[in-house]
Amino acid sequence: MFTSFKRILKWGVTNFWRNGWLSTATVSIMVLTLLVITVLLMVNVVANAVLDNLENKIDISVYFKLQTSEEQVLEVKSQLEKLQEVEVITYVSQNEALISFKEKHKDNPVLLQSLEELDINPLEASLNIKAHETNQYASITQFLESVHFKDIIDKVNYLQNKDVIEKLSKIITDVKMGGMIIILLLVLIVFLVTFNAIRLAIYSSREEINVMRLVGASNWFIRGPFLVEGTLYGVIATIVTLIILYPTFYFLSPKISGFLPIGNVFSYFVANLLSFFLLLLVVGVVLGGFSSFIAVRKYLKQV
Repeated sequence: MFTSFKRILKWGVTNFWRNGWLSTATVSIMVLTLLVITVLLMVNVVANAVLDNLENKIDISVYFKLQTSEEQVLEVKSQLEKLQEVEVITYVSQNEALISFKEKHKDNPVLLQSLEELDINPLEASLNIKAHETNQYASITQFLESVHFKDIIDKVNYLQNKDVIEKLSKIITDVKMGGMIIILLLVLIVFLVTFNAIRLAIYSSREEINVMRLVGASNWFIRGPFLVEGTLYGVIATIVTLIILYPTFYFLSPKISGFLPIGNVFSYFVANLLSFFLLLLVVGVVLGGFSSFIAVRKYLKQV
């Protein structure tokens, strides 16, 4: 059994090298597919990190009318804290808002002077509300917009933040959908190219196949080398893909990492190198092996 397996592997490797140009074309298409899959995986990681980062920064700011007393604001805060959706609430008084405003605009003397000339503090007290989940802000907003608070609440800024999250989510969804369509098209191309490569390999080896049948070789001994050849396409494509990705991420990482929430892209890639390798290897071997299996079943009987 070991001898037969060794001969199958040897013949599969021989077929791979004998059909050099065809093997190169097949591996190249498969490498392109694996590259696109890896890039889209990285895009997915970055997109989810961006979305999570934005969601963590999103909260509801509730601004109270100027005539609202501090006791009324704290009463609203107390009622909000009883809601299960609320994680944390921060109270910003009028004086704290004024101090923060002056600090933020300390380099604008004209604005500060205009503020000093006013007889009253024009800034409103506010509550900054953080929910446990993003989809819980709607119910919190409904609670704040009830008739009980309409006389003291000036505005709630939930809608602006909601639009940002929804637009970003839609963009990310569209990118993922477009990426999946591209992957499916490339997978189909890889399947057809590998399928035809094995078909041509079977045709070019028809004399050897007839001889093996005459001497009583089993069907799996005849089919095995072509399955090995298809699997070899996936293994080599995976190795070539990683060889291309490693220096690519190394040189691109310093240029793009500053804009991404996951930090250093190259470090992330290296830390997950084994996961990337296993994923790409499985995809490559399945694509190559499955295409070869279909081609062998369809054409080997005709030789």
